[in-house]
Amino acid sequence: MTRDDVNEICKVLPGAEWSDPWGGGHDAWKVGGKMFACIGMANNGVSVKTPDVETATMLIEAGVAEKAPYFHRSWVRVKWESAETEEMTHRLVTSYDIVRASLTKKLQATLPPRSG
Repeated sequence: MTRDDVNEICKVLPGAEWSDPWGGGHDAWKVGGKMFACIGMANNGVSVKTPDVETATMLIEAGVAEKAPYFHRSWVRVKWESAETEEMTHRLVTSYDIVRASLTKKLQATLPPRSG
């Protein structure tokens, strides 16, 4: 997996928007103004939200991910070499779904429908 692969997956999610909030080459993907995926300047993986700290810990212990620097403990960084396309897609879509579901119902109603 690469940065370009992740950006291709993220850009087709309904209402997903790209930004570089800190400048210098970050790829931050947001839905409803809230981040669900972030690729740092080091370009060695993508940070995503998990449902909870326990899930993040399990993914780290299983070697699927590592602690995401600068993020809450419920976030993990999935390194490029540690994820197949299906796993990376699952992590990105799960993060997107978690963040989208946390938005107000009013804001959710303004987003394109989520299929599948």
